[in-house]
Amino acid sequence: MIPTQIPSLLAPAGNKRAFLTAVRFGADAVYCGFKQHSLRAKASNFGADELAELIAFAHARGVKVHLTLNSFMSEGEENGMLEDARTADEIGADALIISDPGLAALVHGALPRMPIHISTQANITNSAAALLWHSFGASRVVLSRELTLRQIGEIAGRLRGEMEVETFVHGSVCMAWSGRCFLSKKLTGRSANRGACTQPCRWAYEVAESGKPDNRLLAEEEAGGTEIFSANDLCLVDHLQEMAEAGIACLKVEGRTKSEYYIATVTGAYRRALDALRMQDRKAAEEILLDCHRELDKVSHRPYDTGFYFDAHAESEPLPRYAEEKEYIAFVLERRGPDVLLEVKNRFYVGDELETVTPAGSRSFTVADIVPEEEGGHVDSVLAPQKKVWIPCSVPLEAGDLLRGVRRNRAGTNRAGG
Repeated sequence: MIPTQIPSLLAPAGNKRAFLTAVRFGADAVYCGFKQHSLRAKASNFGADELAELIAFAHARGVKVHLTLNSFMSEGEENGMLEDARTADEIGADALIISDPGLAALVHGALPRMPIHISTQANITNSAAALLWHSFGASRVVLSRELTLRQIGEIAGRLRGEMEVETFVHGSVCMAWSGRCFLSKKLTGRSANRGACTQPCRWAYEVAESGKPDNRLLAEEEAGGTEIFSANDLCLVDHLQEMAEAGIACLKVEGRTKSEYYIATVTGAYRRALDALRMQDRKAAEEILLDCHRELDKVSHRPYDTGFYFDAHAESEPLPRYAEEKEYIAFVLERRGPDVLLEVKNRFYVGDELETVTPAGSRSFTVADIVPEEEGGHVDSVLAPQKKVWIPCSVPLEAGDLLRGVRRNRAGTNRAGG
């Protein structure tokens, strides 16, 4: 059965390339932040002039832009945060994502026509709280991640006609209630509530009895210790029909610090999966959904589960700390006839089979030749990240597409899929 309303898809962007990738790969809206007052300080984020150009680019393609002002407002920050809100309005932002009720009230008073979306950081778990935010001018609420789908559906039903409901559909999940965590501040001096989380919940820990500090015990999952605080990653690609039927207006992908490869793969998969909900041919739709699920296994991720959506926190099959079937090989800068210019991310060789990552899906081809852009000539491999090379490519590939390949195990290599 085709849902009466298909949720929109909201994708993250922490830098210009990620923003352009999110638009190219099918986001209905992109969320991003200025260089201050945003809960992702580790993302590059945007200056006003750059963001104005990107908003114009997105609007020309029918894509909205939501700007995050979701750090909690400290005393004395009112003028600066309100000035950012005015700047966002001037450059054409379609909504502001806010956590602080004081800021919401200030923005609504100064910019009454600016849509306000309430961040998950505000920890909204009921319709009464949502309607209180509505009195501050909010038109959409990003509900707490700790709610079940049944609870979300009840809230959406009670808010119908008053506010839209947005929920997370994919990505990293915080081990603390709605992200309100002091672990990073305690261990490193960098506060998660000010956008500077160092993610110590992802670190490996040992357990020591207080009376016997030298007798360390491994809660053994791996030889290097156990990540006992680290939550699994959220993945709801198999449950989009149920989410649509619950009345959710927008599905949000987490990841403003993730690479363009991650953004392309995840956004593209959910775009195709949401579009499949409109298909009359249910068998063909199921095949697309299965392919989208396989696609999501090709980026770096912790074990997937469904979070709290189905009453209890889901159990997943044990996996290494991160799983990643494929790795990010290159970003396509240009196409000239049969050849494409690549910016290399991970090494590859003549004879390797690579996969394209495009809005239309993926296709495989074999690398027949590699020509460095600066040096010329022909080489058998390219080993240096950021190096630019030409290769022949017989399959459809354009600027803004990406290439991936089988992950090579090697010591000391960073995950490009991030």
